[in-house]
Amino acid sequence: MNLDEITFSKLTLKDVKTNETVNTFIQAANDYLGAIGYTEHGYRHVTLVSATAENILKELGYPKRIQELAAVAGYVHDIGNVVNRQDHGQSAALISMHILRQIGFTPDEISLIVSAVGNHEEEIGEPVNPVAAALMIADKSDVHKTRVRNPDLEHFDIHDRVNFAVDKAFLKIDKEKKIISLNLSVDTKISQVIEYFEIFMLRMNMCRKAAKFLNCKFELIINERKLL
Repeated sequence: MNLDEITFSKLTLKDVKTNETVNTFIQAANDYLGAIGYTEHGYRHVTLVSATAENILKELGYPKRIQELAAVAGYVHDIGNVVNRQDHGQSAALISMHILRQIGFTPDEISLIVSAVGNHEEEIGEPVNPVAAALMIADKSDVHKTRVRNPDLEHFDIHDRVNFAVDKAFLKIDKEKKIISLNLSVDTKISQVIEYFEIFMLRMNMCRKAAKFLNCKFELIINERKLL
């Protein structure tokens, strides 16, 4: 799709954030994942992913409207969990398509958003457009102790342990050097760095692929040491 030929509306992220159906589905999806033992995927996560995806494209000089669509994609990307965790990206894309059409987004805008949402899972996702690439990186870089919902440290699984060990997570975009770097501060008393790679290697490979689509290189820095 040629971004210069897209028909745009004047709708913004605010129009999506104030939609009752979107917010109900975000809450319900997060409750469902909590019931089966997953980390937080609610308003904190989607708001952060939304802002990060928008900022990635802003820092790399993409048009303002494309930045806005990345923000929208970030906000709705996980609502498919209201159906099931399995294939939640595809469910989210289909649900989003219906809602965004009702809100008034143009077919061009919807196609960019839903293709991004439908490609954000690391097992099958591809950076098919700038919105998708930004969403992939934003989503997979959200690892932090605040996402852990299990209150019992003795019964942490590896996902709980790795997330809980991360005190700080910061995504830096260097436009001049064309580098996107994820900087993590990890408490190795809680989780060893090798455990991060055990569960997140697919995600990091996705980030590398997405960064390449944006003509950048992806780097992973943990405790001030460059590992990717």
